[in-house]
Amino acid sequence: MRYKTVLSVIGVNDNREDLANAIAMAQAVDAHLSVMVIAMAAPPPIGAYAEAISPAWLEERQGDIDRLEGQTRRAQDQLVASGLSFDVQDLYAEFARADDDIARRALYTDLTLVGRGAMSDNMLCRKIVDGALFEAVAPVLVNPTERAFDMRPQTVLVAWDSRMEAARAVQQALPVLRQAGDVRVVLVDPVASQSSGGEDPGADIAAYLARQGATVTVEVMASGGRPVADVLKQHAMDAGAGLLVMGAYSHSRLRERVFGGVTRSMLETSKVPLFLSR
Repeated sequence: MRYKTVLSVIGVNDNREDLANAIAMAQAVDAHLSVMVIAMAAPPPIGAYAEAISPAWLEERQGDIDRLEGQTRRAQDQLVASGLSFDVQDLYAEFARADDDIARRALYTDLTLVGRGAMSDNMLCRKIVDGALFEAVAPVLVNPTERAFDMRPQTVLVAWDSRMEAARAVQQALPVLRQAGDVRVVLVDPVASQSSGGEDPGADIAAYLARQGATVTVEVMASGGRPVADVLKQHAMDAGAGLLVMGAYSHSRLRERVFGGVTRSMLETSKVPLFLSR
């Protein structure tokens, strides 16, 4: 198994770094790069003043469309110069449906990338993650750094809690985990029990990874009352990790989802690339 098709979703505001990093990563694994350039439409004016506001709103929409077309042309030129196998789609999406549109694209990819530029637009980042992760159930690689993600990281942390989401994240991250120099399975405040992690928490997933060819150690950490996300982020920084693999959780099945506390905190503040799955 390897990542043969990679999706990069970029916005219309200064997306050059995100696209350059996506190209570099796709070149490293000889993958087809599918690029979606997206602009999200402002909702139409309503109420008594809608008639007066409408011309300004229409002008704003046309400006967004013009910027989208310009960024798409520039992306096309950048991709042609890369020599990669690629495709490009531009999308002017209604805000409420943007995650659905992204999900339809993510259904046919192995991995969806979110770069630093997309992360700086909080609503775009949420739409990408929600669409790819919760609608298409495709793994997402979030890269908050200015560099292209290294598919052969020296140190990778795996946040493990014996849940289905964490197990799926490990399985989908195997192409990276097999190449890593050091894979550390991290458990925060684990409880030994037959119903969850067994009498030796972390031993089963470590054995599984070792059989996959990964070099694995297990690290059990006490939170000391701190949030789990803070423990993971600090440990990732202390270990010089190049990636943190974790399951992502949604506490609501309503259309407007509220991400679980750990997932949300990691997305908003992590300095280390994240591999998310559910």
